Amino acid sequence: MTLPVAAACERNREPIDARLAEWLPAEGRVLEIGSGTGQHAVYFGERYPGIAWQTSDLPGNHPGIRAWILSAKLANVLEPLELDVLTGRWPDGPYDGVFTANTAHIMPVEAVEKMFMGAGRVLRDGGFLFLYGPVNRNGEFTSTSNRAFDADLRARAAHMGLRDDRVLFGFARAAGLEPAADYAMPANNRSLVFLRQERP
Repeated sequence: MTLPVAAACERNREPIDARLAEWLPAEGRVLEIGSGTGQHAVYFGERYPGIAWQTSDLPGNHPGIRAWILSAKLANVLEPLELDVLTGRWPDGPYDGVFTANTAHIMPVEAVEKMFMGAGRVLRDGGFLFLYGPVNRNGEFTSTSNRAFDADLRARAAHMGLRDDRVLFGFARAAGLEPAADYAMPANNRSLVFLRQERP
């Protein structure tokens, strides 16, 4: 099949990589939630051969992810798992990291909460959740373009829209995750990093 291409992945993979590299161990396991086209998985898998990169998404996106994996021929990028954060069974951990890009504003807010809860369960103590995308700050849009993007999303589907960082921080803490980093990214995006606290 023709490889699916998301232009946003081509644009953001290098800026994301510059920040993600600060958190990745030399060897370990990362679960990607919402692998989409599979482009990020292949790019990061090639960059970090010591990381077993586990792709996941809803079944409709699996053919494209598999096509990218087959094309890249990378043994450390793993076949996609079926994962619906609202209703699905999560894979067994522990993972050193959970990565997700441009998902929080597409999912219903209930799914975003479930995503944090699931990440908290599968991460090892000290493991990280890395979330990339447009996120409001303290209840305010960070740019006019993000305000317009939010309006467009909500016009397409009532459950979509930019999330506020205060809501995400609340979800994180309820899941045993503490905010660890907040990076400004190109095109008015942010990368938020949360660390799994030590379990009792």
